[in-house]
Amino acid sequence: MEIKDLNPSLIWTYFDQITKIPHPSKKEEKLVQYLVDFAKEQGLEVKKDEANNVLIRKKATPGKENLATLILQSHIDMVCEKNNDVQFDFEKDAIQTYIDNGWVKAKGTTLGADDGIGVAAALAILASKDLEHGNLECLFTTDEETGLTGAYALKNDLLTGSILVNLDTEEEGEFYVGCAGGKNIIATFHYQEETTPAGYYWFNVQVKGLNGGHSGSEIDKGLGNANKILTRYLWTLMQSYPLALAEITGGNLSNAIPREASAIAGIPFASKEKIAVNLNVLLAEVQAELKAVDSEVAIIIETADVPASCIDRDTTEKLLNALYACPHGVIGMSFEIPGLVETSTNLASVKMTEGNTIVVTTSQRSSTNSLKVDVANMVTAVFKLAGAGVRETDGYPGWKPNPNSNILKISEKVYKDLFGDTPEIKAIHAGLECGLFLEKYPHLDMISCGPTILGAHSPEERIEIATVEKWWKFLVELLKNIPASA
Repeated sequence: MEIKDLNPSLIWTYFDQITKIPHPSKKEEKLVQYLVDFAKEQGLEVKKDEANNVLIRKKATPGKENLATLILQSHIDMVCEKNNDVQFDFEKDAIQTYIDNGWVKAKGTTLGADDGIGVAAALAILASKDLEHGNLECLFTTDEETGLTGAYALKNDLLTGSILVNLDTEEEGEFYVGCAGGKNIIATFHYQEETTPAGYYWFNVQVKGLNGGHSGSEIDKGLGNANKILTRYLWTLMQSYPLALAEITGGNLSNAIPREASAIAGIPFASKEKIAVNLNVLLAEVQAELKAVDSEVAIIIETADVPASCIDRDTTEKLLNALYACPHGVIGMSFEIPGLVETSTNLASVKMTEGNTIVVTTSQRSSTNSLKVDVANMVTAVFKLAGAGVRETDGYPGWKPNPNSNILKISEKVYKDLFGDTPEIKAIHAGLECGLFLEKYPHLDMISCGPTILGAHSPEERIEIATVEKWWKFLVELLKNIPASA
């Protein structure tokens, strides 16, 4: 069976088409054109703004013209992560999907269900001829995953609706009414090239086998961070031997917990056997620490060719000290919402770039703005102490829960009437675009919901088929129950 043959057929058909269209963050042009063409084929009003956000309007079905205009919103970009042994070009290739025991998955890459399934649901509603609904506005935003730039660029006169349902959360049966704000701290080290020292044994060390995951919604799971594990090994060697470092890399995206990292380093040949001893000790420790969440963690060492040059000793020490000292993970939990992470930071990536520079990217999140600033300052201080240049991104605001939300109350009733269960009401530590929408449209009444997606932002991303059908039934019924416009 192909995913387009699943039920409900319309939503899976559109999701199947979306997976065949490359749409990395900041390079969503092909999917934007697909949306514009779709609207024209359906005879619907469509607008595209300067940031390539697309708005498609559909008029109310007869008898529902008095309902408040509803905005359905999803983002069209996807996180592009793949396993190192997979050959794949996210700018050209179609995602290779398959069905496995009740889940839709991708072969060695992210699936793009975040937020392709939200886009597909909106398209299915727009294309349906037998649904009852008031006036609809479907907003498709760009570049949510790497900066929310589409939502930032949204003009405050584009939308006319008063209710917004965001289709970008990942647990069926849970309605989200708040999210964390976030920002990135980026540190840059400038190094001098030095001649590789004589009499050294050179090796390539790789950290592999970690699950990775979303740096917001999965930061509390205690998942292994490849950058931290690699640094732990190199730093330990540096304490006993005159370590030389030629290359270091790890992680990719600021909103993903890094799964893989590697380095080319050397120590005096006479101490060669100590490399394996230190590795075996660390690997046993890490495997014991992560056995419940990352049981496949591996640290592999192979002999490397002698590099032409290496990073100067002073920068090597400062870099490894800073990476070891840099905090990662949960910083604090919410006192107001049990189980909600309030503040966290992610040591996301380490990359060597042109001009003899090493760029370290970190991301900070908090539902309390002052604590977001505080943890960003904490990370800044670590890298300034190491002599790195530091800059911060503008960040994005959080979304404060509204306990008096009318659409929340309606959604709870619809869900309970349909399924006999009471949905969970939550805030999420991940970032959603809702905070930015609220800044531009303060009158909006909003909730966020979606089917169950696990492993987002990693090649383990998968979507549970049964929850898509349940979510679709909820959305169809919610359309009928939107209140009359004021």
